[in-house]
Amino acid sequence: MDKATSRNRFFYSVGTIGRDMQYTLVSMFLNVYLTEVLNLPDQTLWWTTGITLAVRVYDAVNDPLMGFFVDNTKTRFGKFKPWIAIGGILSALFTVLFFTDIGWRGTTYIISFTVIYLLWEVTFSGNDIGYWSMLPSLSIDQKTREKIGSTARICANIGLFITVVAILPVTSAIGNVTGGRKTGFFIAAVGIVVISMITQAFTVFGVKEHREVFKQESKTSLRELMRAIFKNDQLLFTLVSMALFMIGYTTTTSFGTYFFIYAYKDEGMYSIFAAILGVSQLVALSVFPFFSKRFSRKQLYLAATIMVVVGYVIFFLAPMNMLFIGAAGIPLFVGQAFIQLLMLMFLTDTIEYGQWKLGKRNESITFSVQPFINKIGGAVGNAIVGAVVIMSGISAADGDPEKVTEAGLWMMKSAMLIVPLILIVLGFIVYKFFFKIDKELYDSIISDLKARGDIAEDAK
Repeated sequence: MDKATSRNRFFYSVGTIGRDMQYTLVSMFLNVYLTEVLNLPDQTLWWTTGITLAVRVYDAVNDPLMGFFVDNTKTRFGKFKPWIAIGGILSALFTVLFFTDIGWRGTTYIISFTVIYLLWEVTFSGNDIGYWSMLPSLSIDQKTREKIGSTARICANIGLFITVVAILPVTSAIGNVTGGRKTGFFIAAVGIVVISMITQAFTVFGVKEHREVFKQESKTSLRELMRAIFKNDQLLFTLVSMALFMIGYTTTTSFGTYFFIYAYKDEGMYSIFAAILGVSQLVALSVFPFFSKRFSRKQLYLAATIMVVVGYVIFFLAPMNMLFIGAAGIPLFVGQAFIQLLMLMFLTDTIEYGQWKLGKRNESITFSVQPFINKIGGAVGNAIVGAVVIMSGISAADGDPEKVTEAGLWMMKSAMLIVPLILIVLGFIVYKFFFKIDKELYDSIISDLKARGDIAEDAK
């Protein structure tokens, strides 16, 4: 890897630390804030659960249109950076508003929640599509992409697990000083979005794109937008596999706080558990390039799925003892880390496949399926969590685990572990039988694109 690529790898990857801190705060802890801090009544929680699902699905459907706008952007800063910068600033503002309580309740709160959620989803989408669709423009070599992608995922997981590990103890500590956990969440949200702005500045000002490598293409029409997605069969199969995985993954992680409060009956152990698993995932992502040199992606995906299955089974059968639960979590989240990175690489390769098959590159339209899937996965996962939290009696327990019945705990544990296991296995089955882009086909595609003049002969 040359100096310029190493520089891009660093500046590109650092940008996602704050982004994922911000995303994790909203996707994993907004429900906790609504139920455990604001203590909203069940009627309002049903509304917020439904609104979250509806807005995410609506915005997810609009993500390809956002990718269309990014692909058609032409500025002296390129087409990705303006969206990263503007989307980052605006989504940061709406993140803070989520955790700003001015006393509104009932219909007024529901309306304000809907508006903020819609604006947050749209602005974060522009940022997210701009960020990840920049990755394929940094290199066309699969191994180089894996190195950049693995480093970016490491930084993303650092941001995720900093938030997961720190948010509950930090908000409690701030709340003890200021007199309330509402203030704790507000101050934490402000701190996180400041970090997000700082880390994304590294990407905006530090990354140097190799725009001269790719043929200058005409703007994409709306008709070509639909063609770029629905005529790219490998993209569609990747989309289905990713959706199944993300629904399962998001459902499991979103139940984490509730599991340790109501099943394990020790909220403080959640941060310890998250720290152990965070280190496990970071190690997994760090060693991924080592394993990718020795095994095919299909072999790695199979091994990772087996690890996830083993982890889920042990976790479900484990007694309420951190030794057993921690041991179950390690293969579960190591396997999930591998699958997340593999999904990113599969998606990246479908760009050249689409260019080869359809005649246009369309990075951002292709990568718009990633936030689309994340939102659908998050929407369905959060809807499952929201519904189970209400039906199991957890929302009415007001933080007291003794008020939740054994049947309620069984309902939560099944939704957290059994349903996601089935979905993740189905995701692998779709990949195994329908995804065809291996190293040989990819190398052949690149050779054809160079021969056609769509990619420069000396591109790396």
